[in-house]
Amino acid sequence: MSDSSNPFAYRRAPSQDRREASHHPIVIAGAGPVGLVLALDLAKKGQRSVVLDKRTSLSDGSRAICWAKRTLEIMGRLGLADDLIAKGVTWKTGKVFHREAEVFAFDLLPEAGHQRPAFINLQQFYFEAACVAAAAKTDLIDLRWGHEMTGLDARPDGVRLTVTTPDGADDLTAGWLVATDGARSFVRQSLGLGFIGQTFDDQFLICDIKMKSARPTERWFWFDPPFNPGRSALLHRQADDVWRLDFQIGPDADRTEATKPENVAARVRAMLGPVDFTFEWISCYRFQCRRLEHFRHGRVVFAGDAAHQVSPFGARGGNSGVQDADNLGWKLDLVLRALAPEALIDSYAQERQQAADENILNSTRATDFIAPKGAGATRFRDAVLELAGTHPFARRLLNSGRLSLPATYDGSPLNTVDAFSPGAAPNVRPGAPAADAPDGIAPEGNAWLLPQLGDRFTVLAVAAPNAKLPTEFDSPPRSTNGGSINGVPVRWRTAHAPEALQRYGAVDGIAVYLIRPDQHIAARWRSFDGAEITHAIDRATARA
Repeated sequence: MSDSSNPFAYRRAPSQDRREASHHPIVIAGAGPVGLVLALDLAKKGQRSVVLDKRTSLSDGSRAICWAKRTLEIMGRLGLADDLIAKGVTWKTGKVFHREAEVFAFDLLPEAGHQRPAFINLQQFYFEAACVAAAAKTDLIDLRWGHEMTGLDARPDGVRLTVTTPDGADDLTAGWLVATDGARSFVRQSLGLGFIGQTFDDQFLICDIKMKSARPTERWFWFDPPFNPGRSALLHRQADDVWRLDFQIGPDADRTEATKPENVAARVRAMLGPVDFTFEWISCYRFQCRRLEHFRHGRVVFAGDAAHQVSPFGARGGNSGVQDADNLGWKLDLVLRALAPEALIDSYAQERQQAADENILNSTRATDFIAPKGAGATRFRDAVLELAGTHPFARRLLNSGRLSLPATYDGSPLNTVDAFSPGAAPNVRPGAPAADAPDGIAPEGNAWLLPQLGDRFTVLAVAAPNAKLPTEFDSPPRSTNGGSINGVPVRWRTAHAPEALQRYGAVDGIAVYLIRPDQHIAARWRSFDGAEITHAIDRATARA
């Protein structure tokens, strides 16, 4: 029997009263952050989805806590960023210590003129709760708790699923199945798929404690501290006076002993002194740096931890999963609307496999520096640490986990050949995420550029306020959504603020950009050419 007062309780689905399997265009396996963001993104585009999860609660423990600027920009398009930022802890400063001495400090967003902060720290269950509440406000998301997938039959035109519930089996068919069901993915196991990559031997103890503290809201990382000699440690503040502590404990540590509360408490007090605290969560893990070889298998697509796994130092897991969803949502939408061929989904696999490789590379490098293998690697790491306090060149070699940055899809089949001169405005080249900037006109009441771009294809002209632009940028006016090109909805926008001119390489003239619905750049030119824009849209939708 379901509990109507519990939003996560099992509820009998109407389809269970039918004899035949119910059909759904999109089924999402897993109601974690990635699956929920994908469902919300699809709903915003008018697409229905069914989300299945065997749980009847949010995630336990804080798990993913560091949400990067790019993720917050994505959540802004879904209308959730402001609430997440208000609840979370905003930070941008990291400090690295060798033993007891600070050897390096870094600023993750030194440039002013961005709407969203570099990072917030917020427990994963709060992130999920915000998504679940948003999903409840639309009738386009059928979120089914207590529905466990127990069978899967992948076919050329879709997938047949057997789902087990407290009321018995419930068979579904799906045009597309998106597997966001985590590191132990049932979908991945059902298809017999394995990971390429590696698992590292070293172990790390993680605990969340609740305590009052006046410590600054910064990321502190120690190499060889006196409270964990020969190893590393990490400290982060979270919401609700909760602090995340990570201790490297070595490959031979007994997990049972290491996670006993009395043993963990001794580590905490050795680190922080005689503080009053209570435990929120204790766990133990090994670094993983691996992924599926292919993210698409017919009508089954993988995202998040079901597709790739990286070490937590660097905040690449949850953030890259949200970016998976952001990449996939608009492509599924156009394919389902018959505005793009299925080859567009292949571009999801290509782009996000490339992003996973980048994350794995950075994660592996961090792991090798934090837990070096062999005497030579250890001597190199220790020499870097000794020099970093006084020699700036050594600080560039320090690696306590490169913090999450969005991928640039260089070489994507959706990119049009860059019309800028080599090396010009490299941060906004084709494949890169669009850069935010103040919006000096803001007719829709938002003083920032990225919200003005929205979540459809946008032709953006960046030009000085007195520059003469083609009439396409005046009609329809900026306050409307615009029209379409070859059936694909398109917005027309202008940007004139000095920061936009600088960031988009338009200080000395006009720059025209084609920006995808996930706000990555598909093409750019030094002048306006309607035929070139049409061709670039065809290419960016896999029709060219």
